[in-house]
Amino acid sequence: MSEPAIVAAGLVKRFGSIDALRGVDLEARAGTVLGLLGPNGAGKTTVVRILATLLRPDAGTARVMGLDVVGQAAAVRRQIGLSGQYAAVDPYLTGRENLQLIGRLSGLSRTLARRRGDELLDSFDLTGAADRVLRGYSGGMRRRLDVAASLIAQPSVQFLDEPTTGLDPRGRIGLWHAIEALAAQGTTVLLTTQYLEEADQLADTIAVLDAGRVIAAGTSDQLKAQVGGARLELRAAQGIDPAAVAAAVAHLGSGPPVINTEDGRVVLPVADGPAVLGDAAVRLAADDVRVTDLALRRPSLDDVFLALTGQTASPRTASDPAETRSS
Repeated sequence: MSEPAIVAAGLVKRFGSIDALRGVDLEARAGTVLGLLGPNGAGKTTVVRILATLLRPDAGTARVMGLDVVGQAAAVRRQIGLSGQYAAVDPYLTGRENLQLIGRLSGLSRTLARRRGDELLDSFDLTGAADRVLRGYSGGMRRRLDVAASLIAQPSVQFLDEPTTGLDPRGRIGLWHAIEALAAQGTTVLLTTQYLEEADQLADTIAVLDAGRVIAAGTSDQLKAQVGGARLELRAAQGIDPAAVAAAVAHLGSGPPVINTEDGRVVLPVADGPAVLGDAAVRLAADDVRVTDLALRRPSLDDVFLALTGQTASPRTASDPAETRSS
């Protein structure tokens, strides 16, 4: 299709006096992964719930597979799969029964629902637990089953709202492979995540939300290029004001330092590469400013996130009104 699989223009959503979205524009081509990043309360879950027809926007428009999410909501639902932040599977059924039930509710024949369920149990490494009641599953196993259930009808567009939360490293990597396979098969994926390495690994394009607005968008490399070249990273020692660290080395940078008061980290863009390390050590010693870490590295998505939003990515709290209402 020539039209993007997901396109949103000027989305606005208010919850009482809270402006959750303030004119969000998004676009994702068919068969690609769009990563949605942002600090707590940025509006990521609200975007997902509007695109999945669970919320109506107060202004703006959105289309999924060419269908309007408000005027053609029922048709949109037939095209999409959704895995939210909380597992929606039945704890009193087995894993296999959950998938077959959801398959039947999605309109699949008994035979096809059974076949799709077995395929997904294998893909998500759940075959060994397929006939166990979910009350005996770990949190990570429930999470994987929930994502598998959202894929039972082979949707054209898949919404994954922080899908790897609660998974151990093995489970997270397994789900990454499943998401990559989805996109390779032509499924469009919108992924919200608090794991920056996840967006770096999976997303073809990334949109950064802050305070209900998209403040940057592009590929991972394009976003990193906006931040600049090498980064001098320092961490203030206990009892040392990170502002003092920033002041000691600020003149060495090619731009102003960014201070994270939560963990005492200072990030300074630099142009001189390794030579700046010695200069920084001399300046810190001259000002009697102690640090526990001093390193030079290339920019990462964490640098992008910090530079754009003024904070680091952290596990989500229920700050997004849409998330609070869905819990």
